[in-house]
Amino acid sequence: MERCEVAVLGLGAMGAATVYQLAKSGVRVIGIDRHHPPHTLGSSHGDTRITRLSVGEGAQYLPIVRRSHTLWRELEALSGEALFEQCGVLVYSSNPEQNVTGEDDFTQRTIKLAQATGIEHEVLSAAQIRRRFPQFSTVLDDAIGYFEPSGGYLRPERCIAVQLDLAEQQGATLFKGETVINLASGEQGVTITTDQRTILAGKVVVSAGMWSRELLGAPFDRLLRVCRQKLFWFELEQDAQFAEPSPTFILSHGPTDDDMNYGFPPIPGEGSLKIATEQYLEESMPDTLDRTVSAAEEREMFNTQVRGKITGVTSRVVKSAVCPYTVTPDSDFIIDEHPRLANTLVVSACSGHGFKHSAALGEALAQWCLRGESDLDLSAFSLKRFDGQL
Repeated sequence: MERCEVAVLGLGAMGAATVYQLAKSGVRVIGIDRHHPPHTLGSSHGDTRITRLSVGEGAQYLPIVRRSHTLWRELEALSGEALFEQCGVLVYSSNPEQNVTGEDDFTQRTIKLAQATGIEHEVLSAAQIRRRFPQFSTVLDDAIGYFEPSGGYLRPERCIAVQLDLAEQQGATLFKGETVINLASGEQGVTITTDQRTILAGKVVVSAGMWSRELLGAPFDRLLRVCRQKLFWFELEQDAQFAEPSPTFILSHGPTDDDMNYGFPPIPGEGSLKIATEQYLEESMPDTLDRTVSAAEEREMFNTQVRGKITGVTSRVVKSAVCPYTVTPDSDFIIDEHPRLANTLVVSACSGHGFKHSAALGEALAQWCLRGESDLDLSAFSLKRFDGQL
């Protein structure tokens, strides 16, 4: 039987950060992943991920992402890898069917949080958006924008690889291509059974993404849903004109959640622009998830989210990918101790907006393992908020 102080199950965004922080602190740690991270079979891939301080999902996230920005820079200094591209973030609403000054508007929520917390930003009029960012072709006269210079994008595969490499350099043991079959807690610790070995750990951190529901059982089997997301890289036109520097962006162009997309600046040398949407209506199962994007889905994406809204790209998709989100009923994180398994901390699901927070959450989870609490206040992500719903 293998023995360790802490085992981390799942080595995507959260798991890689946690393993690294534990190894850095001198903890005897084992990390396990059913695939070979960084990989494209979970939720931590796709070349780029947006990061921004004013998180429209809620003020409870701000301390986490602020700390993460510091940690990404520290990881860059240690590794020599470029992980965080600070090109700025543009969030804007240009909606012909809805007053963009309403409180339910994502741009307005983003602006209000920035104003309340002192985040450096600019509020932009329609004329200012048109002048500064010519790649956006439909900017109505009553459009409103938010620009945050401290935001940008992360390189998820690089972030994971760097942290796993550093963790191994600090003595972590990583078992890749190995599937956890069962967890059981007892007086001596938590017994982890995989398809290849048995491990006894003092504590366990479960960051298994879409595989968490089956592994953890109740109440997670009733709280977590897997939603298939599609990513598209559209070919650039030869004479495409983009702002320099060009920001990451979140565009709301209609009255429903379907009328929103996000994207990234063209990456030099790649000749394409990544644009994506989010959907939470259709549920998938991990074992039967459709990982291919059809030609019909490519056409629908271009016609509904790109045509007439973003210039400089053709309808040709040069690359596509599927990224499953594991989501909770309120779209916020779950970070809490398992109600039935002692010494087991769960950090899942992160509902599709977790990567930007992962560096700081890894540090916080390592602190929990070491001293039973973290510097960050994570109480907003407790299971207690679902009392009465199960």
